[in-house]
Amino acid sequence: MDKFIKIQRFMQQLFDEERQAKRAAEIGQAILAAQSIRLTDIAAKMPGNREASYKRIQRFLKVTDPRENLWRLFQEEADFVIGDPTEIERPQAWKTPYVGKLKDGKRRGFWAMVLATPYRGRAIPCGLVTYSSRTIAENGDSRNLNHFRAFEGLKDLLGERALVLDREFSYLELLLRLEKERLHFVIRLNLRNHPPKFYDQDGKEVTLTIAPGETVIHPGVWYMGKVRVNLIGTWKKGFSEAMWVMTDLEAKEGLRIYFARMKIEESFRDLKSLLDMTKLMNKQQTYMEKMLALLLLVYAIALMLGEAIRDHLYGEVLTENEPVLEKDRLPGSLNKKKGKKWRRYSGLFILLKQKWPISKTDRRAIFDDVFAAFIALVQHPVRTHV
Repeated sequence: MDKFIKIQRFMQQLFDEERQAKRAAEIGQAILAAQSIRLTDIAAKMPGNREASYKRIQRFLKVTDPRENLWRLFQEEADFVIGDPTEIERPQAWKTPYVGKLKDGKRRGFWAMVLATPYRGRAIPCGLVTYSSRTIAENGDSRNLNHFRAFEGLKDLLGERALVLDREFSYLELLLRLEKERLHFVIRLNLRNHPPKFYDQDGKEVTLTIAPGETVIHPGVWYMGKVRVNLIGTWKKGFSEAMWVMTDLEAKEGLRIYFARMKIEESFRDLKSLLDMTKLMNKQQTYMEKMLALLLLVYAIALMLGEAIRDHLYGEVLTENEPVLEKDRLPGSLNKKKGKKWRRYSGLFILLKQKWPISKTDRRAIFDDVFAAFIALVQHPVRTHV
């Protein structure tokens, strides 16, 4: 793997200074080798003495801010942007200043809010913020304000794209802010505790009733009597309950986008299970966020390479007379056995966990194709944020 993945070439597209790119590549290569975000694990996979390597990581984080570089991964052609908050549990971190209590009020940890754009059924991260009950209390803010802080970086990038969010974002304050900023949204409703109320044009409350197998649309209703939305509910076969989505887009389009977002949750599972994102820990929140941003940069590179290898090993066989764009390639349509494996394994899993029976010539060709796609991804004018 090490000989094939030339991390430094990718990092040179993300970091303007050669020295920063070189150090980011060294650490990134070690992250992939260790399959971990724990600093001691990473240092053990870096060249030279482990103690010296650990100090190199610390010096890099002190002078470099990968959070700014992460915005370069925003995909201009993306249809929507996903916001996904993830709990990172830290049961023993009693003295770490940014660790508080999680949603259940018992476990210790913090939240990482990751912003991403869809990529072939997965997602490429482009922004992040972290917060906890303790940082909220100390800063005198709220969970909602931290959400706004994350979305602030997207304001100039979203354009006509929709921001796609899960149930924890179904609250009035956020909708009012999105409406004020004229940002499109697709949000799943939280109907479990204190469900929101909707009213029609005559001020009559809309009842959210639906039967299994049905799809119901309520266009132009008022969320809590304050924000006008299109509401759509569906109860698909095999689901234990109905799902309701509100959006300022056309209702069916909003539902289509949300279903696409549900599939992309696999990306965040890969980050946790294959790169140990939940083991992230630094004494200072700023350094922790920088390290998380570097992990997300490495993940994006590994994802693109892994997807290309997945296509080569398990995808449709193409000849030179059949030019097909990567995004249009069908998995294993000429080979049922290959097609099953294409669907079973993620690109990152194949990259990190499997051996590839690929010739040096084919490896070089795969690398060159992915590198060209990566250059096209990052070389567009994007405002940087902290």
